Amino acid sequence: MLVERPLRPSGPPPPPGEDDGIDRLAAYVHIPFCARVCPYCDFAVVAGKDESTDRYFAALGAEIEMEPSAGSLASVFIGGGTPSRVSRDLLAGVVERLAGRFGLADDAEISLEANPEDWTPEVAAGLVAAGVNRVSFGVQSFDDAVLGELGRLHTAGDARVVVGMARAAGFASVSLDLIFGSPLESVESWRHTVESAIALEPDHVSTYALTVERGTELSRMVAAGAPAPDPDDQADKYQLARALLTEVGFGHYEVSNYARPGHECIYNLNTWAQGDYLAFGLGAHGHRAGVRRRNVRRLEAYLEMLEDGRRPEAGTESITGWDAELERVFLGLRMRSGVAAGAVGDVLASDPDGQALISAKKLEVTEGRICVLDPLFTDSVARVVLGLKPVETGRVAR
Repeated sequence: MLVERPLRPSGPPPPPGEDDGIDRLAAYVHIPFCARVCPYCDFAVVAGKDESTDRYFAALGAEIEMEPSAGSLASVFIGGGTPSRVSRDLLAGVVERLAGRFGLADDAEISLEANPEDWTPEVAAGLVAAGVNRVSFGVQSFDDAVLGELGRLHTAGDARVVVGMARAAGFASVSLDLIFGSPLESVESWRHTVESAIALEPDHVSTYALTVERGTELSRMVAAGAPAPDPDDQADKYQLARALLTEVGFGHYEVSNYARPGHECIYNLNTWAQGDYLAFGLGAHGHRAGVRRRNVRRLEAYLEMLEDGRRPEAGTESITGWDAELERVFLGLRMRSGVAAGAVGDVLASDPDGQALISAKKLEVTEGRICVLDPLFTDSVARVVLGLKPVETGRVAR
């Protein structure tokens, strides 16, 4: 069944920093199926299990119905895995199920991750008819040699045509994901990738450093002697991308994300603002009313639990008091506009490590906000924040 709803939001989201988004409920839906698992991927994904697709979507529908009603959704993010591998009808069913259970705001952002090799005009038109109005393509690179090193199945040529097809189908917003810092990639290769992305005129670009995650094929390769990503090389490439994208008008609104005005990802804004987001699917993580929950990561366990009428939870955690404040700041530090200082501001400004970052002009703490001035130091600031303790007897405990 197709979902009839506006393709384009009625207006841009509030500028980042003016509306922290906590009153805008979101939902994440995980589609784990892949043609093959990329060597750097540590997400809950499966390859060679396409015969379980129908069973999975039946379980997904059951999980959605188990979630208590929570008001209408302002944004939905369908990620993976590779959502673009499954049929339009199955994806339309998920959007319809969410709309029926919770309702969708008139201007709801419905995002879907897609791989270039799956994309055709028919796929694009079907997804728009299913209610999807934002697509994020996992392009990663416009260098075929780098794509091969990353284990991707598409070519640079495949990636160059997807934006036009998405535009023709009527998507309101088109995003490109890029990965930098693989050992094979030169600075000039990365420059070519960013410039190629800009030439396609997307609305949004995400740039992520290649990381070695435990348990991945990449981690095993590095342990066996393969070269690991070089942090200095990655820092240079980060700065290059930032310069190229901001020069042509992209707003750098979050550490890894750039957008044309009005095209910031509403789902992600809500997540970084410690907003509530429901979670459905294998390995999905959610946050609602101060409680974080995570689903099981093994496909058969997920299916069996739902088929037995049980929620597929692997665990929950209540975040309250000082821990909730630290988490709020930790998440909000990613925003280039900063985060409301709250109770953490004075403690951070009085902490020796915080003072060192302020003196080095990497961090700014004012009466109202905490801002990371140099995005390359976001993780360093976050580590300091997570180590803070409430003020006790006039001292900052670490």
